[in-house]
Amino acid sequence: MNSFLRGALAALLATTTASSAFAQSPAPATGAEANVPSSGAAPVQAAGDGAASDAAGSPPASPSAEAPAGETATSTSPGDPSLERLSNFQKTGGETQFTTIEQTGAFADGIKTTLERITLPDGFRIALYAVVPDARHMAVGPQGIVTFVGTRKDKVWAVTDRNKDRIADEVKDFAPSLKFTVPNGPCFSPEGILYIAEQNRVLNFPAAEFFYEGTDVAAFATVPQGELIPPAEESFNHTARVCRIGPDGKLYISLGQPFNVPAPEKLDLYREHGIGGIIRMNQDGSEREVFTYGVRNSVGHDFDPKTGELWFTDNQVDGMGDDQPPGELNHQTAPGQHFGFPWYGGGDVRTVEYANEEPPADVVFPAVEMAPHAADLGMTFYTGNMFPEEYRGAIFSAQHGSWNRTTPVGARVMVTRIAEDGTATTEPFAEGWIDESGEYLGRPVDVAQLRDGSLLVSDDLVGAVYRIWYEGQ
Repeated sequence: MNSFLRGALAALLATTTASSAFAQSPAPATGAEANVPSSGAAPVQAAGDGAASDAAGSPPASPSAEAPAGETATSTSPGDPSLERLSNFQKTGGETQFTTIEQTGAFADGIKTTLERITLPDGFRIALYAVVPDARHMAVGPQGIVTFVGTRKDKVWAVTDRNKDRIADEVKDFAPSLKFTVPNGPCFSPEGILYIAEQNRVLNFPAAEFFYEGTDVAAFATVPQGELIPPAEESFNHTARVCRIGPDGKLYISLGQPFNVPAPEKLDLYREHGIGGIIRMNQDGSEREVFTYGVRNSVGHDFDPKTGELWFTDNQVDGMGDDQPPGELNHQTAPGQHFGFPWYGGGDVRTVEYANEEPPADVVFPAVEMAPHAADLGMTFYTGNMFPEEYRGAIFSAQHGSWNRTTPVGARVMVTRIAEDGTATTEPFAEGWIDESGEYLGRPVDVAQLRDGSLLVSDDLVGAVYRIWYEGQ
C-alpha cells in the first residue's frame, strides 16, 4: 500500500465526523474536440437532500476547520473553502441538490434510433447505456459500482447500473458541493482512489464509489488550483486533461498546449512545465517530472498491460490541407522521449513555422498514422474475455471527427492490433455517426471497459454513453 493511500485511510479512520459527509441518496430518475458544444438537450431533474441551491450546485461554504489527526493525504486548494471542509470530512454547509438526468422518453428514443445505423463486426451489438450530458472521458470504478464521466464544462457525472441489466438506472452529478473547471479527465488507482484532472488542478477522492451517494464527499487536492500549469498559460483551448495510473504507481497527466503551432519564445516555458507533453508524479503530487516531450494535444493514453509501456493519441496541426498531416497513435518506450512537435505537424510532415529549424535528435515517429484531422482522443487496452481472441490486448480508441475538413472524417471507434514484433495496424470497429450528407450524428470521445468485458463509448455531441458487447455469431 503506497504512502498516499495509507495517509488517506488514516484520515478516514481517525475522523469521527466522516459520517456527516453522507446524505440520503435520491431515488433514481424515472422514465466536442473542435470546441463543438454538447446538445445539452436531455431533460434534467433536481433531487437532493433539502432546499435548492444555485444552478451550479455550489452552496455557501462554512468556515474551515483544523485538519483531523492522522490526515496526511494532500493539501487543499487555496481559496476553496468547500474543498477545505471536505478534506476535513466535514459538510460544506447549505443544502446542495443533486442534478439527475432523465433516462427515458423521446430524447433517449432518438439516440436509440441513431444507433440502428452503426455498423460493427459480426456478432457485436451496440445500445444506449446512459444519457449523460457533455459526456467526455470515463473512469469505471474498480468495484464495478459506478462509472464517473467527465465533461469540458463544470460537471462530473456518476453513472450507476443498480439492477445490473447493463443499462444505467441513475445519472447524477458527482460532488455537487464542489465547483469544477473543465473536469474532463477522471481515472482510478487500483486501490479505488478517483483522480479528476481539471484545467489547472487535480483532485483525488478516496473511496469515491462509497462516498458518491452523498452530495459531500471526501476530497483532497493532489495538485492545488493554479499549480498544474502557470495561471498565465490557462486557455479555453486544448485544456481537456486525461490521466492514468501507470504500472509504476505514478499518476500520468497529459498537458495539451493551446496553440495550433506555438511561437518559439514559448518553447522553453512549455518544456519546463510539460505543456505539450505528458507529466508524471507520485499519487500525492510529489516528485513531478516531464515524461513525454513533443506532443501537441494528447487526449488519450494507456499502458500496455504486457509491457507496461505508454501509448497515446495526439491531435495534429490544422491549416495544412484536408489530407495532411496524419493523426497519431504513439508508442513510448523510455522516459523523456520526444515526439516531434512543433517541428513536425504530424508523422514526418514538417510545420511551416519550423520548416527551417533543426528538429531535436532522435524524434520518435508514430506507431500508427491515423486519418488526417479525425481527432483521435480516448483509448484503452482491451483486457476482457468477452470479445473474441483477436481483440484481446488490442487498443480501442475514439475518433471525435474533423472540424474543418471539407469532407468530414472520423466519428468512429477504431481498433489497433499490435503484433509480436511491436508493429501496429488500425481499422474501424464501430462507425456510422456521419451520415450520407456529412452531418454528424454523434462524436465519440472515449472508450472504457466494464468488468464484464463490454465497452463503453462516450459521445459529447449527443450527450450519451453507449455500450458495445459481443453476442457471438
